[in-house]
Amino acid sequence: MKYDDAAWHAGDEFPRDLPPEAGATHAALFLAWALCADLGGDYHVIDSAEDLERLRARQLTPVQYFLAVCDGQLTDEDFGPEGNGFAIAYYQQGVSGYLGDYQEYLAKGLPTEYHVPGGWTSYDKLKPVLDRRLANWRRGRTAP
Repeated sequence: MKYDDAAWHAGDEFPRDLPPEAGATHAALFLAWALCADLGGDYHVIDSAEDLERLRARQLTPVQYFLAVCDGQLTDEDFGPEGNGFAIAYYQQGVSGYLGDYQEYLAKGLPTEYHVPGGWTSYDKLKPVLDRRLANWRRGRTAP
């Protein structure tokens, strides 16, 4: 199952002043957080272990990792069972879930959500929100 794809965000509404990789930022930040929270699938742990360690050591930005390792696609293979459960309950809920939090905590005041930087500063701002959403989901196993 494909949750997201950077190519989906390259249409007419994509800001012309930004590079194409800006369409991957929201998915990249979510994946980086999930991988650092040990919610990743075997693909990352086994097949991309060296790149995963570089991500965790912050030698790669979330966007660099996502584009290089995942080809800009966020799929169910990126997560383990718990990660997929959370992604279905939270990431797929659009503005009532992850995208709403992304817009609230990172994109507020920017021209568009695509203007959010794809680096560690954005990750650090979003991490406590995602940690809280995951904890709430774990308690109730319902949408955060």
